[in-house]
Amino acid sequence: MVGGPRAEAGAGSGLRGAEWVAVAVADRPVGRGHARVLLGAAVDEGTARLAAGALLERRDEVRWADGDVVARRVERLGAVELAVRPLADAGPSLVRDALLDGLRREGFGLLRWPAGAVVLRQRLAFLHGRLGEPWPDVSDGALHARVDEWLEPELGRARRRADLARIDAGQALGRLLPWASGEAARLDELAPERITVPSGSGIRIDYSDPERPVLAVKLQEMFGLQESPRVAGVPLLVHLLSPAGRPAAVTADLASFWRDGYRGVRAELRGRYPKHPWPEDPATAEPTRHTSARLRR
Repeated sequence: MVGGPRAEAGAGSGLRGAEWVAVAVADRPVGRGHARVLLGAAVDEGTARLAAGALLERRDEVRWADGDVVARRVERLGAVELAVRPLADAGPSLVRDALLDGLRREGFGLLRWPAGAVVLRQRLAFLHGRLGEPWPDVSDGALHARVDEWLEPELGRARRRADLARIDAGQALGRLLPWASGEAARLDELAPERITVPSGSGIRIDYSDPERPVLAVKLQEMFGLQESPRVAGVPLLVHLLSPAGRPAAVTADLASFWRDGYRGVRAELRGRYPKHPWPEDPATAEPTRHTSARLRR
């Protein structure tokens, strides 16, 4: 009905095939999901428009539905849709609101997240958790609250889901870095993507846990290092790997591991990987990424 509720005509009323019905009497029994038409008369659309003319409305509707922006021009008589057609020239503000609704419903995964963008967000989350302002909060809620600051002008040019998928999230996130204070220049100092270990290798840091970043590195490459590397004052959780790349030990205190834990690891792995160096005193040994045979040459 034009007022919104659903109503059903009785099987023998003669109203079931009518396109429009003027309802005089209806009730809604307890427990029923819709009303029953007890008295009514079939009318044509012209009469319906005349009777309910105050409820006639024409409007453009742009919303996020079925995973994309749906834009249409709708003519309604109250709650009854009379005509619907696609809207090709929807207003930019309406489209923008629909896209934002899509991002709220489905998340920022609608954007394009190259590996560098994912890592940047993780690094910023670590710095915000560790140092606070001016390093930005990059949680979903915070990003929605500041969408005007970091996702424009890309969002203003987008019209549909496919356009969102072309937006580089990392480039957009870069706008939230604390450029005004000059702190942005310290990003690589405070939360570097990679760290150089004693062997000379540049090893990527895993910031997926903002509470404790992880450095996964071959055990032999860390020989001679007495203290665990730190980022923004936080000791990295070092995953010391066997020559096959499997975790042999996990520590945030290298000095303690060399002193107390290394002997057991050495006893277990030396026979399995005889081509690699297993010195008795790793704290003073030469770090290497090579086998013992390569070192002798």
